[in-house]
Amino acid sequence: MSSLYDEVAPAPAEGVPTRRITVTVNGEPRTIDVEPRLLLAHMLRQGLKLTGTHSGCDTSNCGACTILFEGRPIKSCTMLAVQADGHSIETVEGLATSSELHPIQEGFKEEHGLHCGFCTPGMMMASKALLEKNPNPTEDEVRWALSGNLCRCTGYQNIVKSVLWAAEKMRAESN
Repeated sequence: MSSLYDEVAPAPAEGVPTRRITVTVNGEPRTIDVEPRLLLAHMLRQGLKLTGTHSGCDTSNCGACTILFEGRPIKSCTMLAVQADGHSIETVEGLATSSELHPIQEGFKEEHGLHCGFCTPGMMMASKALLEKNPNPTEDEVRWALSGNLCRCTGYQNIVKSVLWAAEKMRAESN
């Protein structure tokens, strides 16, 4: 069991409520005590130490905090941690195995979709959701799927190429 307050800060002041929640994160059940006002993005980063989920704006504009919630991409800065109780979450840390990169990660490496890296985890998670739903997307479909994620370093061309590279590799592996 993990406790947000044991890992990050002392227990809240007397009278501040907490709620124990259990969330499956990257296939592993995690139990954590949270304040009802805590954002899911902050629980992942500070409470569970999954720092791949970035907080760029806290207003849902940038998409750096994108995770998969029950298989659907969401911006974790727009959800309270208590709302995730009993649900399944996948973060960028869940993509790779201990010995092998996920094809999406390989695609970002091979096609130079990595720039400063701040937006990359959110881009990868949005890409994963797309490729699970549509294994053979067009360039326009990739751009649409990533339209909720901002990259301040690039014109997106290499990111789109990265996703298309991953799609091709995933199709080849499934045959």
